[in-house]
Amino acid sequence: SFLSKSEKELVKKAIKIAEKNTSGEIRVRIEEKCGGKPLERAIKVFSLLKMERTKDRNGVLLYIALSDKQLAIIGDKGINSVLPKGFWQSTVDKLKLAFSEGQYAIGIQDAVLEIGERLLHFFPYQKDDINELSDDISFEKLNE
Repeated sequence: SFLSKSEKELVKKAIKIAEKNTSGEIRVRIEEKCGGKPLERAIKVFSLLKMERTKDRNGVLLYIALSDKQLAIIGDKGINSVLPKGFWQSTVDKLKLAFSEGQYAIGIQDAVLEIGERLLHFFPYQKDDINELSDDISFEKLNE
């Protein structure tokens, strides 16, 4: 298993913490292979997970393809309309570094917290905010 039960809980907790600071919604998807370009696969997964159904179109997907060693972070239309191009690259770079050091759970946790922190400036938490998307990690073909 890529992540232990406690590591999965660590990531889920990070999502909850990150979403307390922003109205944005964060999901993590882990797959064995992306079968092509990670950004293209992330876009398909975004739709598969119905992430475009948030009220403010402010969902963010952290996509990881393990054996392909590919990562992508994508945001919905509401986010992409206000963020500069390449906004997520530093987060991706830090996650790649953590993975190269075998720090998978900590790397994902830190990336999720950073996503929340960076969204805060554009999508601050609203008093009437509700959790529109699951905080659970989404897995594909990993026997999870």
